[in-house]
Amino acid sequence: MNLNKRPGLAVVVSSPSGTGKTTICHRLIDSHEDYIYSISATTRKPRGEEVDGVDYMFMTEPEFEKAKDSNEFIEHACYVNNWYATPKAPLRASIAEGKVVMLDIDIQGGKSIKKQLPESITIFILPPSLEELKNRLKGRNTDSDNIINERLDTAIHELNVWNEYDYVVVNDDLDDAVAEVDSIINVERLKTNRLNDKDYWNKSLSKLLGLT
Repeated sequence: MNLNKRPGLAVVVSSPSGTGKTTICHRLIDSHEDYIYSISATTRKPRGEEVDGVDYMFMTEPEFEKAKDSNEFIEHACYVNNWYATPKAPLRASIAEGKVVMLDIDIQGGKSIKKQLPESITIFILPPSLEELKNRLKGRNTDSDNIINERLDTAIHELNVWNEYDYVVVNDDLDDAVAEVDSIINVERLKTNRLNDKDYWNKSLSKLLGLT
């Protein structure tokens, strides 16, 4: 491919909790040098072996409120009694550097990102069935039965907006779901409206394409 570099891209991946969006994002990041993870800020407590600054930016509620009031977030939303947000500056800087930024965020946050960054793409991950989603949530062994039921109730509501996203992928088989999301990203980075800049092409093609 005669590209000096490929355009950066914000990729919003949303789904009901337990559908596998985080695993899909990490699989893609592990296999691509120019894919990175957008680290969200949250007021929830760490789960399992989660590390501050790697999985999330864990913040107290006062810290979160201060950052929100200082306009440091591009979006923020409350989900199951905890706050989540996407820091603005790192996201814009990474896109400018040609990175594919994977944003593993909820539906409220996804809509906010799309509104502020209309050039971003949004992908909704569906579970193969509600029963399978329930089994996956139980299998994580991180939440009480009450929390699981609350997440299932939330999932039923969230599934109603799947067709408001640009793309939809059913995570029945993880390898297939990862491949489908990767294909979507590759196609989006080759759209002409994203490549309409001489910096993406070698000098010969740049001149030929009228980009000098």
